[in-house]
Amino acid sequence: MSQGYLTTHILDTARGCPAEGIKIALYRVSGNSHTKIAEAVTNADGRTDSPILPAEKFAQGTYELIFFAGDYLRATGQATEDPLFLDQIPIRFGMAQDDHYHVPLLLSPYGMSTYRGS
Repeated sequence: MSQGYLTTHILDTARGCPAEGIKIALYRVSGNSHTKIAEAVTNADGRTDSPILPAEKFAQGTYELIFFAGDYLRATGQATEDPLFLDQIPIRFGMAQDDHYHVPLLLSPYGMSTYRGS
């Protein structure tokens, strides 16, 4: 069985708290082909309730997380213009090792960042 798995979380850096209720979709990427393999919604801690890609489904390769942040930013009153500066936020990354990968999103209405966490 694989030892690798993928987790994520979202922190609202403008409000200084976890971002609850944001939908996240995970895709496996091969060339120009995207295959959706998982979908989750963040909990009160800004995390998914379980790994978005658990060990039993883990495979090395290229992936893309799509964070559907627009509805959250509107609901929290942080963004009102149309179109939003940040709405659906894609992060494409590779997993080359059979290991735990953690890809968080630090979010504000006009900026975001990510990193390989632990």
